Amino acid sequence: MPNAIEVRNLTKRFGQFTAVNAISFSVEKGEIFGFLGANGAGKTTAMRMLTGLSHPTSGEAKVAGFDVKTQPEEIKRHIGYMSQKFSLYEDLTVGENIWFFGNIYGLSRKEIKARTDQLLEDLQIGNVKRKMVGELPLGWKQKLAFALATFHQPDIVFLDEPTGGVDPITRRAFWEMIYAAAHRGITIFVTTHYMDEAEYCDRVSIMVDGNIAAMDTPTGLKTTFDAKSMDEVFIKLARGDKEPE
Repeated sequence: MPNAIEVRNLTKRFGQFTAVNAISFSVEKGEIFGFLGANGAGKTTAMRMLTGLSHPTSGEAKVAGFDVKTQPEEIKRHIGYMSQKFSLYEDLTVGENIWFFGNIYGLSRKEIKARTDQLLEDLQIGNVKRKMVGELPLGWKQKLAFALATFHQPDIVFLDEPTGGVDPITRRAFWEMIYAAAHRGITIFVTTHYMDEAEYCDRVSIMVDGNIAAMDTPTGLKTTFDAKSMDEVFIKLARGDKEPE
């Protein structure tokens, strides 16, 4: 089966500055792929290109089978996206947010109704359907945002630091939702600042200064860099340690 994401020498320059430098990788369907890097490493710029929000300077990439240069609108129809900052409308109720995004995704009234009932049951928040989203605890907001990012059953969902600011228990519950989505065949592309969350991914790519410095399973990376944790791997790469020949 073709990969969910195929990237070959993808590059983005802003004037003389190269934000993403000829990166290449692939992501299998149904895989949980971690895309890590410090602030300014280029991971957000790369994600913007993959989601059809930014045009590459050079190189090639296909997402869900569509070309990032010539078919960005098709890509947007086949992916879900959850931004680093909370992306729902806080001055609308939970039900109104669900209805709004269902319409944006082009779902029929019947589909929206059926999926809304299922979503509220899965999240166990049916009693707050008429509550303003702005009144919900942060953890509930993040879980609702993820549920709506997958509401239209996309091929791939992009998560940009989705667990920032939430407590460890909520983070664990959030990752259970990610596992459930992957089990349904949705490919997960996730960035995170929490190195322990890298352990939850099938594979991890670590960017440094616009380049992919290392990529492997978490276990493989720890073995390669003789590290006890992904945090130690990240520190070694950030200080310039090279992957052994």
